[in-house]
Amino acid sequence: MQTDDLLTQALRLPRRERARIAEELLSSLEETEEEVAAAWAAELERRSREAAEGRVPLEDWQTVRTRIMNELERRRAGRSTS
Repeated sequence: MQTDDLLTQALRLPRRERARIAEELLSSLEETEEEVAAAWAAELERRSREAAEGRVPLEDWQTVRTRIMNELERRRAGRSTS
């Protein structure tokens, strides 16, 4: 069976069955906890090295927190009007 044919048939299924298929497919792509932990450790090391070497601009926490709070508020407002 071709991928397009399979997708067409899957999209005809009831919502609950499509959700089950989606869940199974997504879980088949997941990495192990060890792989995720190793990837995050490498990423944190890279970011820390870049910051220590002055290769990336740094921002103070209050500036970042304000930006995050504004973005959350914008998203909440968008949800309430939908």
